Amino acid sequence: MLIQNNFNLKALNTFGIESYAKYYCELNEEIEFKTLLTNSVFVNSEKLILGGGSNILFTKNFNGFVLHNKIKGINITEDSANHQIVKVGAGENWHEFVLWTIEHRLGGLENLSLIPGCVGASPMQNIGAYGVEIKDTFHQLEALDLNTGDKKVFSNNDCNFGYRESIFKNKVKNKYLITNVFFKLKKTPILNTSYGAINEELTKLNILRPTIKDVSDAVIKIRQSKLPNPKELGNAGSFFKNPEIDVEKYENLKKVFPKLVSYALPENKYKLAAGWLIEECGLKGFEINNAAVHVKQALVLVNKGNCSGKDVLELSNYVIQKVFNKFGVNLEREVNII
Repeated sequence: MLIQNNFNLKALNTFGIESYAKYYCELNEEIEFKTLLTNSVFVNSEKLILGGGSNILFTKNFNGFVLHNKIKGINITEDSANHQIVKVGAGENWHEFVLWTIEHRLGGLENLSLIPGCVGASPMQNIGAYGVEIKDTFHQLEALDLNTGDKKVFSNNDCNFGYRESIFKNKVKNKYLITNVFFKLKKTPILNTSYGAINEELTKLNILRPTIKDVSDAVIKIRQSKLPNPKELGNAGSFFKNPEIDVEKYENLKKVFPKLVSYALPENKYKLAAGWLIEECGLKGFEINNAAVHVKQALVLVNKGNCSGKDVLELSNYVIQKVFNKFGVNLEREVNII
């Protein structure tokens, strides 16, 4: 295994931010991790596991060890009349895996098409889009203890999934290396087209009996029309979470802002559309030193060219303050700040 010093991470994060890792190494096979545990540099360094780099913002150099998880492989481990359980290497590209499931006529992930990043990050973030979250199809995952190398299996319940949350973002943060993720996918898909934009797109195409591929194609088209391609304009997708508020706060806001975009949740709560809140503050296109709020989707912050991570962070702070001043609502960042 090759350990590199002072490694530039610019090409490995979708914001395209220049940041240097004191040490860097690629992990291509699970067995290689045992070798790392005998390396004093790895053992004694602060560690950062990097996948697709699609949900991270570097605001400084990383004075530690960046381990780039590139473990690959897609295998069916269980085949029943109604479903298949698929084991996927954490380093597999997420969208390519979704396309694999569609090619094999396995339903459950089609609404999550074109989300950037790798499979290993999907349970960490409990990624979701268009009415579907990872927890809906997640079966279990395998992970290695970063200190001992011991393997641990986390079930769906073990992961404590919440809205863009899991145990890997709080209780066991930075303690495990996810190596493989298992999904339970349906042979006879139950489509989720309740999200308005999907239905509209299918109607435009005059598709009355959609397949999982039709749904995937519709999602891809919607995302491409609203979200910038990270290869063309640096970004990490949705930068902020959609805030959740109680019914009293919701009713008060609705009186002042009748067009408030919201979604009812259980337990008398409402989820607000963060993009709408930001747009109502007149921030579409607003920029600080080439870090900008995207002109088409206010939920996305972009690198218009050679901005620093600190510029993006400053912009996010400005957005958070403006939204709070107008609505009294706190926005929370979805992106991990380093």
